[in-house]
Amino acid sequence: MLAGAGKMGSAMLSGWLRQGLDAHIVSVIEPRPSEEIKALVSRGIKLNPPPADIGPVATLVVALKPQSFRDAGAALKGFAGSSTLVVSIMAGTPITAIEDVCGGMAVRAMPNTPAAIGRGITVAVAAKNVSAAQRAVADALLRATGSVEWIDDESLMDAVTAVSGSGPAYVFLLAEELARAGVEAGLPADLAIKLARETVAGSGELLLRSDLDSATLRKNVTSPGGTTAAALEVLMGNGGMQSLLTRAVAAATRRSKELAK
Repeated sequence: MLAGAGKMGSAMLSGWLRQGLDAHIVSVIEPRPSEEIKALVSRGIKLNPPPADIGPVATLVVALKPQSFRDAGAALKGFAGSSTLVVSIMAGTPITAIEDVCGGMAVRAMPNTPAAIGRGITVAVAAKNVSAAQRAVADALLRATGSVEWIDDESLMDAVTAVSGSGPAYVFLLAEELARAGVEAGLPADLAIKLARETVAGSGELLLRSDLDSATLRKNVTSPGGTTAAALEVLMGNGGMQSLLTRAVAAATRRSKELAK
């Protein structure tokens, strides 16, 4: 069962169906379903079934907004038995809160939005009572949208959220501001946007495919005394990217911890 079919929940559902999961065994709880989700009913998915019709499920994936979890999540107890695997992808929601609201055996996970194209990265941590078989089920469900890393220390999840969970927004901001700077330098807006978009996307693909680390790839682009070196003197100077990203990740980490309270 999937509770919450927003952008991330829908991305996961699409990944499961794309990999061959039988739609007839999937139920979705979503009070405001998109047209795409409604259309899946014709393929066999059950949309908003009452608990009495379903009973405790083997696996419950919770993709609700963390701010609404306490209120909306209580309605999920009818679907979660003592042995139900509960996989949460909610930011800032600790395992203890998941267990308190839903019951069951909890896995806390943090995916990111590239999951929508099967290129996400998810970090997950399991409660101590989660069996090896249940962990394997959670891994398969999460891996449908990209790669998965498992950790044992739940306290790391706030920093994970700040780096990879929120990270796509930082990259999109880079593309946005690179295009804006291009316009300031005299480029037509449409050309600046295309150059920024393709440069960020291509550089990301190169980083993914290369055996070299990011620092080495950066150095390979930089000729001493050249144009890139001039730009990097600004970006790597006082108040530059290192300072900004350190502060940004720290702010996101703090917010993730606040959401848990």
